[in-house]
Amino acid sequence: MSAATEVAPLGDATMKVRIGIGAGPSRRDPAGATLELVDGCEERGIDSVWFPDRVAAPTVEPIVAMAWAAARTTSLKVGSGVVVLPGRNPAVVAAQLASLAALAPRRVLPVFGLRPATAAERTVYPVPGPRVAVFEEALMVVRRLLTEESVTFHGEFFTLDDAVVEPRPERPLDLWLGGLVPAALRRVGRLADGWLASFVTPAEAGAARATIAAAADEAGRAVEDDHYGTNLLVLPPGTSAEDADRARASSAHRRPEVDPRDLVADGWDAARDQVRRFVDEGITKFVVRPAAAPASWPGFLDEFAEHLVPLET
Repeated sequence: MSAATEVAPLGDATMKVRIGIGAGPSRRDPAGATLELVDGCEERGIDSVWFPDRVAAPTVEPIVAMAWAAARTTSLKVGSGVVVLPGRNPAVVAAQLASLAALAPRRVLPVFGLRPATAAERTVYPVPGPRVAVFEEALMVVRRLLTEESVTFHGEFFTLDDAVVEPRPERPLDLWLGGLVPAALRRVGRLADGWLASFVTPAEAGAARATIAAAADEAGRAVEDDHYGTNLLVLPPGTSAEDADRARASSAHRRPEVDPRDLVADGWDAARDQVRRFVDEGITKFVVRPAAAPASWPGFLDEFAEHLVPLET
């Protein structure tokens, strides 16, 4: 079953909603849970699976997980949600993505972020200068290495002489960014091919989309109309009250000014409603994550396939 469904026209184009699954908390070992998740997504024809960059949590490293999942499957797309770029060698990142794209054409979905998710992880990604400046220069290096035959680059933080990444993707990879503050949104417009949000309401996402499009226009470029997405947290039916409270508290910690009920969908009916509200704001790509560890991935995926794939419009 495809994870795409036609939705009402947005502007002059007919958009397609695509809904993937994001790896989340697990009740078992992360390797076993990843195996169950990837095989379950492929068996059900789910569009994509996404892996977080959480060094201080019991999860599989995202680029390793993407490579493993791509090798194990034939149609499943693999994404990072999101990889922290500052603190990584951008030339190595470009080489990893190029190799992945060669081995799994049109199935690699890289998304980059500026900062780790938690304070406990921030010392893992030291940078040689101001974090934003390092991020933007690193992103430039990654893009050039993925698109040019040879790159000579003498920047403030990175130096390359006749650097080559092979095999380069036949079709350039779309490089998406996360972020919600105004400066991050303008950066998406200036430098990126798409946007994947987290902990955002539909109204905020719609306003962010407008900011990104305006920044892209000012920079003489464009972000495609269907390259705007968000993570969506769902509490599946049967979640214990304790786990639900913990999930809402985590959301409140990340966005204390927003009612957690606006960020964590309580059940599949609420998740469908959220998707529709996001689509009304021009957001058409979704990464659905369990807000609490599911009792089993097969059960969660069955419910996901029943209630969200495909969306009726």
